[in-house]
Amino acid sequence: MKITMFLAGATLLTGFMAPSVADFNTLETAASQWEEYRADVAKTIIELQPFRRTASLEFQTPGDQGVATLINLNPRVNAWFLLTLRWVAAGRSISYHLENPQPEAQSLALSADHRYGIRISVGGRDVDCDLWPNGQVAILQQAQRSDLPYAPLCEDRLYLRNEVSGRYTHLERVTNVLRDHVWGGEQIVGFVRKQFFTDAFIEKGGAGTISPMPDVPVPTRNAPRPAQIRETYAQRSVIPEHLGIDVGQGPAGLLMATWYPVHEAAGMFVSVIQPQAIGARSSSSDRRAVSEFDSVESAALDYMVALDLAQFDLGFAIGTDHPRVGWSERVQESVRNPALPGPDGIGSVAPLVVNGMVNPPTVELVAATFAGGFKREHGAFRYGALAQRNHGTHYGFIEQGIVCSKLQAELATLIINTDGAVRMKTWSVGDEPELSNIKYARQNGVPLIEYDEKRGVSLPGALVNSWGPGNWSGSNDERLRTLRAGACLLETGAARFLVYGYFSTATPSAMARVFQAYGCRYAMHLDMNALEHTYFAIYTHKNARIVVQHLIEGMAEVDRKGGDELAPRFLSFPDDRDFFYLTRKRHAP
Repeated sequence: MKITMFLAGATLLTGFMAPSVADFNTLETAASQWEEYRADVAKTIIELQPFRRTASLEFQTPGDQGVATLINLNPRVNAWFLLTLRWVAAGRSISYHLENPQPEAQSLALSADHRYGIRISVGGRDVDCDLWPNGQVAILQQAQRSDLPYAPLCEDRLYLRNEVSGRYTHLERVTNVLRDHVWGGEQIVGFVRKQFFTDAFIEKGGAGTISPMPDVPVPTRNAPRPAQIRETYAQRSVIPEHLGIDVGQGPAGLLMATWYPVHEAAGMFVSVIQPQAIGARSSSSDRRAVSEFDSVESAALDYMVALDLAQFDLGFAIGTDHPRVGWSERVQESVRNPALPGPDGIGSVAPLVVNGMVNPPTVELVAATFAGGFKREHGAFRYGALAQRNHGTHYGFIEQGIVCSKLQAELATLIINTDGAVRMKTWSVGDEPELSNIKYARQNGVPLIEYDEKRGVSLPGALVNSWGPGNWSGSNDERLRTLRAGACLLETGAARFLVYGYFSTATPSAMARVFQAYGCRYAMHLDMNALEHTYFAIYTHKNARIVVQHLIEGMAEVDRKGGDELAPRFLSFPDDRDFFYLTRKRHAP
């Protein structure tokens, strides 16, 4: 029996237990794996990972010889592993996607002293976990047949990620049938959306009473600054009739542009605004980049939720079905390579598994979730310059340091680094070296707001007012107005906030100007058209129960019902869509 360490297919050591994978991070290995990553050829998702580290170990079985291969898909993150068992004489192999629920505390390795499992090292202590005793896979098969999204292994030290069906809403089921099985289905969906969903979720907010005036929240040191609005609106209140988050709203309503702390949820704040309250555009460049508000979106009520990044960590997870990694139907035939199953050379994430919910230890830590971005079919360009580059410039995304779809230049990108830092930026070709420090990332079109370093100001993105080149969806003749969601980064002194914006009906121009009014440094679009696509919920704990508060009351329809209790989306059951989640830091101020 021998143990062999492999890096990009090159055998480095044989005959004894190898040291840590960090000792094999050679320039030759890095170059070889980067070549695989960049090659415009059909490949597996494993070959799309430039930082992977691979160990291989031989073991004996009755009448056969086996080889176990363990791939740490990104050692900087240390969360996702692919275990492959191969039987030489039988000529068969099987792979399992393992998740390390404590990536910062424990490491996984193959050991020559333990031929039939994985050695888990934590706190200076090694635990040998039998997974294929005597070459038999009954333990792994039992975990696989459990049908659990996360099947526990090794006394909950590891999880096997299983393929499961994600929950679709009724609306999504209907549109999926039309798009996938009916000729011209996309046109039918577009017609229905235009005729029946335009302004379907518009909320104007009832006028608050003049006397008594609404309570003004007690200023807190870590609250964001109010948005900049016209003086005539500064003392005007509105009643957000569908607000589902408790901020102590009274009969007088809420003052526009003011931040109200969420009850029993430190570090979270809610604000409401109507675009008509915003002052004149600040510069000639603003006037060129954005349109005037129309009479409908001007009075539409928008909701903002600010999340103090000093108190929360941000994560991202892919849904069971979306976003996919194949070709978008929007892509022009002239930029589609028929030899590739997808723009990055892959047509699926197999043998990896995506399952649309957080792992069990994280559930109790989650403080908020919100829906991610566009599906793959809408996440590429049909018109404009970006439609002609990079196979149509599909939106990229990364989970647990695993590149599932490459990040594309000129797209707005929400990034979470391996150290937990949250950033937003327009990705560029020169940013590729940053990939080694990225734990999560999601792209979603072009920016709503970008920061001008030379002038020290934030301005609307260059394509905010361009329907086709900006890929804003909606309909051009309706001036792009529909229910939309977005996110921005807001800095107030030394404090940094991630702001989620819900726009009951708005154009990208209105979104950009609202985010500007709140002082956002950078802003990007998320999703649109339906409450399930713009879902946002926060969670508090009472008497060992999770209490769910939805930003908009109607969002509760997406959650499962169990008597008088809700089973929240993304936490209690797999979902077909990708999402972001916030967990409270252990030592939050």
